Amino acid sequence: MAAVTVDDILSDLPLGFASLILRPGPAGAAIERFLILDADDETADAGGAFVLLIGVRGRSALPALRRLLRNPPPVVAVKGSREDLAEAEELLHAAGTGLLLVDPGADWDRLLSIAKDRIQPPSYQSEVLTLLEEDLFAIAQTTARLTSSHVVIEDAANKVLAYSTVSNDIDELRKASILARRGPRKYELLLKDLGAYRELHRTRLPVRVPARPQDGLRERVAITLFAGERIMGYIWLQETGDGFGQDVDYVLTGSAARVSAELIRYRNQQSVHMREDRIVRILSGPAEAAASAHSEKIPAEHPAALILIGMSDAQSQADDAALKHGELANLASIHAAAYKASAVVGQFNGDTAVIVPGLQSAAVEPGLRTLAEAIVRDARKHLGISPFAAISPVVPNLLTIHSATRITEALLACVATSPDAAVATVDDFEGEILFREAVTNFTSSPFRHRSLAALLQGDAELAETLRVYFDASFDVAECARRLALHKNTVYYRVSKAARSTGLDFGNPRDALVAMLHLQEWAAAHNDRSGRK
Repeated sequence: MAAVTVDDILSDLPLGFASLILRPGPAGAAIERFLILDADDETADAGGAFVLLIGVRGRSALPALRRLLRNPPPVVAVKGSREDLAEAEELLHAAGTGLLLVDPGADWDRLLSIAKDRIQPPSYQSEVLTLLEEDLFAIAQTTARLTSSHVVIEDAANKVLAYSTVSNDIDELRKASILARRGPRKYELLLKDLGAYRELHRTRLPVRVPARPQDGLRERVAITLFAGERIMGYIWLQETGDGFGQDVDYVLTGSAARVSAELIRYRNQQSVHMREDRIVRILSGPAEAAASAHSEKIPAEHPAALILIGMSDAQSQADDAALKHGELANLASIHAAAYKASAVVGQFNGDTAVIVPGLQSAAVEPGLRTLAEAIVRDARKHLGISPFAAISPVVPNLLTIHSATRITEALLACVATSPDAAVATVDDFEGEILFREAVTNFTSSPFRHRSLAALLQGDAELAETLRVYFDASFDVAECARRLALHKNTVYYRVSKAARSTGLDFGNPRDALVAMLHLQEWAAAHNDRSGRK
């Protein structure tokens, strides 16, 4: 795999987030790692690093930059204006170090997350990239066959990711793109002048680009690869014979959906912190947790806790859900690492999981709540989603963290239906968890109160009255108000149910039996209003 460059990172940044005002020298272009430094760091070795210089802006960054140049990094990111950094630009130019000017209002966490997505251990990243390339080349070749065209897949920075088999029917732009693995600048400008990119960014449908014989360009059809509102790249089809067939738009739309899914999967898998197997192994039992702790150098003997972060059903089913899950895990990993360097972040049963080991005592709930609240708050602010989080009880050590999984998942289900809480511990919903557990156990049991079950099955009006009566804590007036009935009607229906079943709803045991049946009935009829 080619070395990571500052251009790779720039291609992922939002517009206006940062600008490269000084390119790295040829000898220092390759980036191997990232490094976060503040102005007081005296001993940092910056060789091969993408450096984020935090805590200083403009001219005040000069002393720290001079210290960095003892072993110059490929590129340094600094906040400020170009005028304030003119002297720094001159200093770094002489050392062959690039300067990335970051907007003062930009979020360092966002830049770090994007850099981490690109800069990974070569062995793991090359393995993932090889699989991605195999998938993309296969999609390109299949699309070419279906459309009798030549296909090129590009990323958002017009870098060629994959292409179909080269033939003699391709024009100069396509030849140059394949040879250089990037579209030639003059052709990119020409396509922009033709309005191709403006139209591609405006629509999710295929866009036609007419032939330009005078410029050596054949007819093209292109489509943008979207993940939500984010542009991931483009697919370009160049005609190779008698023009495009009638089904080219249909085929290209399907290919775009497949390629977008592969690019999202690749982005998500790039982050080692998001690899699902680490989380699953630790939560599978003490033996696997011990093995993971040993190999990952995670402290296993101190107290530990689990945080699960979920998204609403609507957001989990959105077009960009996979990307949002990846971005959420990236964001969570940054916050978790700041709280505890040994924290592990990944996916677990469709939710984002944070395992926090090495806690100093069991009395750390306020700190864990603050961590979860920070993740939820920043996800709302920067990712446009509304997640919710459940914090497990603190367990004695990492080898027992699996014992907290079930109750944390049950807690997360409670938070998901709560209109008031976005972050919770077991103390907040303990009664609710136990009640839901009782309902679940009842539902899985074959035993039913025969006359009550038959009554609920055969008389939906009476069943609904009983449900609201129980939900109103046996308050007849409140039940009547909610159902817009006369109180006497409520009295009559409740009395009828008691006579028909032989149950005394004033008796706690009989009331519990009735409540469990009513919960099952309400769930089966999708008529449950609010949390019970």
